Amino acid sequence: MGMRPPTGLPSLSRRSRVLLVAAVVLAALLLLGPRLVDTYTNWLWFGEVGYRGVFLTVLRSRLLLFAAVAIFVGLAVWLALLLAYRSRPVFIPVAGPNDPIARYRTTVMSRLRLFGIGIPVLLGLLSGLVAQSNWVTLQLFLNGGSFGTEDPQFHIDVGFYVFDLPFYRMVLNWLFVAVVIAFFANLVTHYIFGGLRLSGREGTLTTAARVQLALLAGIFVLLKAVAYWFDRYELLSSARKEPTFFGGSFTDINAVLPAKLILLAIAVICAIAFFAGVVLRDLRVPAMAAALLVLSSILVGSVYPLLVEQFSVRPNAADKESEYIERNIDATRRAYGITPDKIDYQDYKGDGTKNPVDVPADVETIQKIRLLDPNILSRTFTQQKQLKNFYGFRDPLDIDRYTIDGEVQDYIVGARELTPSSLTGNQTDWINRHTVYTHGDGFVAAPANRVNRPPAQDAAAAGSTDTGYPEYTVTSDLATPKDNQLIEVDQPRIYYGELISQTDADYAIVGQVDGQGPREYDSDIAQFTYDGAGGVPIGNWFDRLAFATKYAERNILLSGAIGPDSKIIFNRNPRERVEKVAPWLTADGDIYPTVVDGRIKWIVDAYTTLDSYPYSQRTSLEGAVEDSIDQKTGRMLPREEVSYIRNSVKATVDAYDGTVTLYEVDAGDPVLQAWRGVFPGVVKPESEISPELRAHFRYPADLFKVQREMLAKYHVNDPREFFTNNAFWSVPADPTVEGSTGALPPYYMLMGDPETGQPVFNLTSAMVGYNRQFLSAYISVRSDPVDYGKFTILRLPTDSQTQGPQQTQNSMTTFPPVSSDRTLLASNNIKYGNLLTLPIAQGGILYVEPLYTEPRNAPPSATFPQLAKVLVSYKEPGSNSPKVGYASTLEEALNQILPGVGGVATKPGAAAPNTGSGATPPAQGGTPPPATNGTAPPPASTAARDAAAADLNRRIEAARTAMRTGNFEEFGRALDDLEAAVKAYQDANR
Repeated sequence: MGMRPPTGLPSLSRRSRVLLVAAVVLAALLLLGPRLVDTYTNWLWFGEVGYRGVFLTVLRSRLLLFAAVAIFVGLAVWLALLLAYRSRPVFIPVAGPNDPIARYRTTVMSRLRLFGIGIPVLLGLLSGLVAQSNWVTLQLFLNGGSFGTEDPQFHIDVGFYVFDLPFYRMVLNWLFVAVVIAFFANLVTHYIFGGLRLSGREGTLTTAARVQLALLAGIFVLLKAVAYWFDRYELLSSARKEPTFFGGSFTDINAVLPAKLILLAIAVICAIAFFAGVVLRDLRVPAMAAALLVLSSILVGSVYPLLVEQFSVRPNAADKESEYIERNIDATRRAYGITPDKIDYQDYKGDGTKNPVDVPADVETIQKIRLLDPNILSRTFTQQKQLKNFYGFRDPLDIDRYTIDGEVQDYIVGARELTPSSLTGNQTDWINRHTVYTHGDGFVAAPANRVNRPPAQDAAAAGSTDTGYPEYTVTSDLATPKDNQLIEVDQPRIYYGELISQTDADYAIVGQVDGQGPREYDSDIAQFTYDGAGGVPIGNWFDRLAFATKYAERNILLSGAIGPDSKIIFNRNPRERVEKVAPWLTADGDIYPTVVDGRIKWIVDAYTTLDSYPYSQRTSLEGAVEDSIDQKTGRMLPREEVSYIRNSVKATVDAYDGTVTLYEVDAGDPVLQAWRGVFPGVVKPESEISPELRAHFRYPADLFKVQREMLAKYHVNDPREFFTNNAFWSVPADPTVEGSTGALPPYYMLMGDPETGQPVFNLTSAMVGYNRQFLSAYISVRSDPVDYGKFTILRLPTDSQTQGPQQTQNSMTTFPPVSSDRTLLASNNIKYGNLLTLPIAQGGILYVEPLYTEPRNAPPSATFPQLAKVLVSYKEPGSNSPKVGYASTLEEALNQILPGVGGVATKPGAAAPNTGSGATPPAQGGTPPPATNGTAPPPASTAARDAAAADLNRRIEAARTAMRTGNFEEFGRALDDLEAAVKAYQDANR
């Protein structure tokens, strides 16, 4: 019976081929079209912001890597296929009529060019697409320099590990990829064309196949030997001892390192054995070499280090690891910028030794105590200063300082931005959303240490309960004449911000259209036409088509609201703009608005980072920077691991025209210098920072969080003490957020300088003992130009106990008057503000916490937090427990625990931080009421006491009745009357 000869792939008709080609072209357009559109629009955007050189440099780097790797891998595969094909047997044996290989062989032969060129090209393109993402590694290798510091093991400059070694590893990895793919391509080709047969007991292999496969296998093993050599250096970033420490441990240096050298020698011997297979017909030698390499990698590379770890290191770990822990401590401090020359460690008693009134620095600190919490007051700002439903303030607000009338004051600040998500009804129409409601309006600030509460009798006379809210002393917007602006703003319109870019389609289309007047909303009676430098021109049809495709919006192409002079403003988030023009930087998550030279500008802190600094502790930025505020707001956190970080660049983004400016602030950072070599002229020198701008720089919060996490361990000098963890600190959980396990956020505040007595702007954090709640340290870092970045760490004694934030919060909330008010205010939501920790009295610790309330059942648009009370806590020398003060003003609360100190809470003539007491605060230097602090008062006249008690009961009942009726104005007056009755009762019992 005749057999059907083997056939190749079925042939296609002309119509089928046309349809197939059309389908392939359509698929390519669907896959590549959006990328091409994004590339083109990015090209236009980078031209607008003046950073097209960055775009071109990155593009060239990617194309160079793509081409180099694609060509190399493609050529390696093509050469392997070519050699196998040309050395195929002349007479190809056939296993029989049902030989399955024959069909594939016929297919390949019928389309030899397709398979011989198409496969290498496809594999090369795929490899190039993967490799182009490593452009950072390439550029750091080409531009990296020296750190001026050598590693303690090989005595090589650190620059080799962070700039050179990753590049060598990348090259080695692609050599591995090329050899492995070429080996299998050669093997399959030999199999198809008969150079390799699997029939019979042992199969057959032609000489050409044996030589080619042996050469490729030998090259692979030789590359493995090179990899063992580089593995030695990567031991200095080992995570074997994590979480105790990172870097080469005793086992790494004394077991793994020698093992790598032994394996290197074995790999070289094995490679020679494989090369010997070229001339020897016996394949048992290469086979035994391969078995030796595998066995030795198990025994020498894994088993031996494990035995050393178990029987030599663990029984004496503290002594064995001491030298390597010391290396880790030294490297981590350098990598995170917490070296001893930048930190002033001071022993601190925890008990005051002087009266704060007699310490100039304490007087300044107490006068500047911050009562407004930016993490709570965003809705208050929005409701009171929103103006229109589509404006808003970011949550949380920010803190900055300004000098007004010669006085430095910290302010709660916010930019009144456009909030696209708040547009409703016809406002959401495409024309309105993108061409009418295009910008925000103004800068608003309130002094952080006071609210607008007048004395109770004045409030009652006015019949107003609008108290306990910020004093908006700074409002710089379109409606406020410049003569009335304490902080003058020449251009208050905000086209770039965080809220304005909260949607993917965050674009605005601006510019004059012929025959049409101004379109953009400024006020109910005024419109505006954007005349700034920001925006990409879209006056021609091609650009309109590109952006219509980008945003999948046909109106961009068809709308008559777009003319020849129109521009599109997009990429409006300041943080994202900085990361886009400087893709080698990691931006801080907490950007803030400020007014500099009459312009509203966003300040963005940016970091250079590394993940391979030898012996340095590695940490996740996401885990290190997240705190209770981040958990509440859900802001995006950086997801990368670092072992080195520097705040080397500060950037500004103009809120009106979007101009991005990068400034160098750490000329000693080798990583920044490498990137300046990659992108010359992108980062401006530090000398170009104006004094006014520098005065608003803050020490970045995210960097501080990372550093305090490191300082929790790396303040320890003794490696044996480090190993035991006994002296470690912890970041306390935020006790003011009920049910939250998030870390206590650091706080910006003005404090008195112990040396000069002048106010300095610090970023601070309390630290507690390891797995304990008692206060162990207090970390502060300066933000002012003088001594910027200087740390001061107050270390509390270990033989005494000072309450930490969580313990203090518990003492405050269980204080009887607080418990009573919480019961009375059951119909209100109570929010605890930031719990500030203040070192005063040359050894004492003062805690201050504002308490906010808002009606619980009222709609969000009708209520917002207002400051109601102030809690303070302080432990006097010799006392077993701290005193708690609780009053409607900071002055009264301080006087309850430190008689006479409340008088310095405000300066004469300044608006008092009266938060709703109903009692006029005494003038500075006056005699404050004595502190009761919950103790029994001395006996007084029985009649007076009974009358006061009866009046107190009546006031309590009146407050309860007002609370049940839901009349908030009446309830506020009842609370004032109740407070006065409580005070009268206390006076009657003195």
